[in-house]
Amino acid sequence: MVDAKGRNMKCLTFLLMLPESVKSKSSKSSKKGSPSSSSKLPPVCYEIITLKTKKKKKMAAEIFPTKKPASATTVQQYQQQNLNNNNTIQCCNWQGLYSTIRERNAVMFNNELMADIHFVVGQSGGTEMLPGHKYVLAVGSSVFHAMFYGELAEDKDEIRIPDVEPPAFLAMLKYIYCDEIDLSADTVLATLYAAKKYIVPHLARACVNFLETSLSAKNACILLSQSCLFEEPDLTQRCWEVIDAQAELALKSEGFCDIDAQTLESILRRETLNAKEIVVFEAALSWAEAECQRREMNTTIDNKRKVLGQAVYLIRIPTIGLDDFANGAAQSGVLTLNETNDIFLWYTAAKKPELQFACQPRKGLTPQKCHRFQSCAYRSNQWRYRGRCDSIQFAVDKRVFIAGFGLYGSSCGSAEYTAKIELKRQGVVLGTNLSKYFSDGSSNTFPVCFEYPVQIEPDTFYTASVVLDGNELSYFGQEGMTEVQCGKVTFQFQCSSDSTNGTGVQGGQIPELIFYA
Repeated sequence: MVDAKGRNMKCLTFLLMLPESVKSKSSKSSKKGSPSSSSKLPPVCYEIITLKTKKKKKMAAEIFPTKKPASATTVQQYQQQNLNNNNTIQCCNWQGLYSTIRERNAVMFNNELMADIHFVVGQSGGTEMLPGHKYVLAVGSSVFHAMFYGELAEDKDEIRIPDVEPPAFLAMLKYIYCDEIDLSADTVLATLYAAKKYIVPHLARACVNFLETSLSAKNACILLSQSCLFEEPDLTQRCWEVIDAQAELALKSEGFCDIDAQTLESILRRETLNAKEIVVFEAALSWAEAECQRREMNTTIDNKRKVLGQAVYLIRIPTIGLDDFANGAAQSGVLTLNETNDIFLWYTAAKKPELQFACQPRKGLTPQKCHRFQSCAYRSNQWRYRGRCDSIQFAVDKRVFIAGFGLYGSSCGSAEYTAKIELKRQGVVLGTNLSKYFSDGSSNTFPVCFEYPVQIEPDTFYTASVVLDGNELSYFGQEGMTEVQCGKVTFQFQCSSDSTNGTGVQGGQIPELIFYA
């Protein structure tokens, strides 16, 4: 057949099963040759098809074999095309490629096909036009439902969203269309903002989980400010745990300089901050310099003091050692002459002047100890060191921060040991320190600490090692335990292949793990 435009059309002929009454009327009409009868019934073209009947009826699945579902590679290719705004669907029957509604929905993600709304996302100068489908969006978000189908819905072709970054908006759309969560360290905060704004709770929860698992001293301060903004108390608490335990690392991080003034004050006010006060003072100066740049002010001493404002009095300057104060804070220029003079008098004079600064040191965190032996002993033929490694593996059920190890000392009177301690995870060194400690000849343990506490994640085995060098015989542990409960934290121990001096679960060195929780 040829249509009105001259295009070739395929004609499909079907076997029509007509009722007996129609058949009889048709036959009678043909006999009579009545023209009126022919006008009532349209001419019908019949094709006689002979079907061989069988006793057993075939099921629909046998007659119409199911097409193979689209491969994961094909789905990924379409999604990648959509992410790149390359939305061309190459197959006219693309619906048949996918066996589930989720896969078919995924094809519509960032696709112009059947799009009935467009979003102009991003700030001026960096916007992106993203297509959407009102029904899909309304199913995924109550905000979109109100926007498109609510009582106050507006009939617009474009919606401007200047406060969301395009990659974050795309990540949210991908979750709504594809039921997939695609997060990265660069976009997770912006994605969390989008998920909160459009009330997509499961995506928001996934963002928070991602942030909690990737939380470290480097990003804890900036995440603290964001968690308060997003009203996520669990994430806020996690941030404080990291900041308290690894305070000096957190204060020296680049992220600390990016926090807002309110978050700065909350950190400077923190009683459990585990840091030297001179480090707190230097961090505050670094923040002030960055704040001057954000406000487009010259980074002069006067401007630094100006942007710090009353927060400067939250730094406990009188608790800094006299030498550190004289060589650091006193010469920084941030303090006035009267403040500098009064603090010097507070250090040295019998009658101390009143200060606006807090004069009591921070309490910091109280370290806890996990002791893995039930007793200790010594014998004349052991325990010797001479540069051999003592090692043990451990795991915890909650995040903790290992500050160092408690080690045994000499069993033959006072002695000095050189200790190299190390903490590893799957062969990667997380912390190490070389130091000396003095043993008084008792069976007590003696702490040897890392420069900074090391963050330990739950349900993963870590290796604690020490190489001791000393001529004297030492105490050693006995009756070791494979599991130890310390407050709310459970430690599990197992032998380490790194141990070359006899230390294991049942006995040996490294009797204690010193930690914060």
